[in-house]
Amino acid sequence: MKTEIRFTHKSLVESSKSGDRNSQYQLYELYVDAMYNIGMRFLGVKEDAEDIVQDSFVDAFKNLHSFKYESTFGAWLKRIVINKSINHLKVKRLPLAAMDDHEYHLTEEIHNDPVDAIDIQKVKMGIEKLPLGYKNIINLYLLEGFDHIEIGEVLGITTSTSKSQYHRAKKKLVEIINTL
Repeated sequence: MKTEIRFTHKSLVESSKSGDRNSQYQLYELYVDAMYNIGMRFLGVKEDAEDIVQDSFVDAFKNLHSFKYESTFGAWLKRIVINKSINHLKVKRLPLAAMDDHEYHLTEEIHNDPVDAIDIQKVKMGIEKLPLGYKNIINLYLLEGFDHIEIGEVLGITTSTSKSQYHRAKKKLVEIINTL
């Protein structure tokens, strides 16, 4: 008998819906580290990431009645963390992407350098050096697995803007990595 992944931790979710604090704590323990890592990728500040994760869990438990198993609980919670992280950046008045400030244009890639040999540390350092808007697109697309339609919804941009920013971010990331 095949288990449907959307129902992972269903008993804990259902107990949490009825207000069982022990079940809520168990869900928290299962997901807190992964959600913190997501917050850190977006915010880069330990305290901000911790605050966002705590707020996300509080909101998730308050709105658990709206969770309908259309995705896994973890995916639902991840979306809350990402949205809160992006909203936090907006409140700090950090631009998600100031595209006019950059002179990068989409072109056909003439060469495809193999990236197999690149040290993962260089990639991490390169992502950290990206402008914030590029960094967010790279995080959402490559690390979080969002498609361009979802990225557009989360960031409030068009799908084509998401695609073009991703290609520009990828090109800029390769340039940065090549200088490291």
